[in-house]
Amino acid sequence: MLIVRTFTYQFKKIEKTGDNEVVLTAPSEKAIRRFAGGIRIPTISNEFYEETNFGPFEEFMRYLSDSYPEVYKVMDTDTINTYGMIFHWKGKNSTLKPVLFLSHYDVVPVIGYDQSITTDTIFQLNDKPLPPIQSYATKWDYPPFSGAVINGRIYGRGTLDMKCMLFSLMEGADNLIAEGFQPERDIWFAFGHDEEVSGRQGAVKIAEYFKNKELNFDAIYDEGGIIAAPSSAIESIKVPLGLVGTGEKGFLTLRLTIKGMGGHSSMPPEKSSLIYAAEIIEKLNNNQFPAQIISPIAAFFDNVGNEMGFFSRMTIANQWLLRPLLLSTMEKSPASNALVRTTTAITMAKGSDAANVLASEAEVTVNFRILPGDSVSGVIEHVKKLCEGYDIDLKVISQRAPSNISPENVRGFEIIKEKVNKIYPEAIVTSYITIGGTDSYKYQAVSKDIYRFMPICLNQYEQRTIHNENEYISLENFGKIQWYFKELLKTY
Repeated sequence: MLIVRTFTYQFKKIEKTGDNEVVLTAPSEKAIRRFAGGIRIPTISNEFYEETNFGPFEEFMRYLSDSYPEVYKVMDTDTINTYGMIFHWKGKNSTLKPVLFLSHYDVVPVIGYDQSITTDTIFQLNDKPLPPIQSYATKWDYPPFSGAVINGRIYGRGTLDMKCMLFSLMEGADNLIAEGFQPERDIWFAFGHDEEVSGRQGAVKIAEYFKNKELNFDAIYDEGGIIAAPSSAIESIKVPLGLVGTGEKGFLTLRLTIKGMGGHSSMPPEKSSLIYAAEIIEKLNNNQFPAQIISPIAAFFDNVGNEMGFFSRMTIANQWLLRPLLLSTMEKSPASNALVRTTTAITMAKGSDAANVLASEAEVTVNFRILPGDSVSGVIEHVKKLCEGYDIDLKVISQRAPSNISPENVRGFEIIKEKVNKIYPEAIVTSYITIGGTDSYKYQAVSKDIYRFMPICLNQYEQRTIHNENEYISLENFGKIQWYFKELLKTY
């Protein structure tokens, strides 16, 4: 029965367009220079909003208007909360629901970078090699805000996360305007300035603006998923995977203060506060949330199953019997484990400040990433139950519920597959769940169709450069993401 069900299970086939059209996606030198110039502006957001250096943000806004004067001429523009930017491109048919494209132009800090130092941009658009120059942060081949263009790559903080999407949208609009194009439906851009530190002053305010205007979008597009290079997502899958986030996990950070007997270390009690804290850590680690397969991951298995080995196909096709085996396989890798459960991460612990002092209180900080279907209140109850019998105080540091799940059988999702198939004809485009948080969560009140995806093909190393040293985007990826968003703007 298992074998028969495996061979008869209806795994989805890769949809082909049926044509052999060659799509030219190489970016122009003008586009590269405009993008590199934006990377040079260190728009670093700060967790403490009032301590943000807003000088670079003001410079970036001026740079954008100077670089794309025709976009600013044709579109209605406005600012929200000073630094949030919105663009409105009026369409021919006001009865059609509008489409919204999101991005953000803030970036995370670079450890060891001296913001007062400036460096000339390095350009190398031919095959002549140039040697690396001295970096201001270790492990960077080129300075993190140089926008260096060399060896087929553009280096700098924000090249992947996520000024690449912002400049691709602006390039697409600029090129279409030059061609005399006007969209059928209204198109909106919304560029936040504090996504890396919660989006409360950017995306939240912009979403409120749209809600007050009673706008409801046919689709919203944001970051979240990528084209995972062959074998980089699942080793056995030798084709690219277009991972479209149809939902994203929520989060909860708790600080547990555990009380016990303090005093001099020469007279320790049987169990101090730190011992109690260690016991609670062990309980939290040993009592993980149950693994489960939610709808985007179920669709993911159906979409990629044909590219997997027989054993994997058998577990997917016979989940009525082999689901525990399928889940145990997913649990073996931290990346795949995060797709099937609410995760528990002990991130911080604190006892005494001195070697010979027993603290009367110990602190443990734990971060949960909540799978859609679970809830913040459910996680808190889980923690309280595990801590029964201990004298603790529980404080919520930050929280956000998981997002809704967006549908796949709508134009907003189908057009992604259409366009990706043109530039990555071998790729499997599939839904999945975005593990990290994005600004798109804040826009749920103005659309139920939200898709988190950029068509940049990244291997495992390149994926690890996001928020890390040596972040870069290849010129090939930059060209393809521009083509993709121009096509979405033109044909949605």
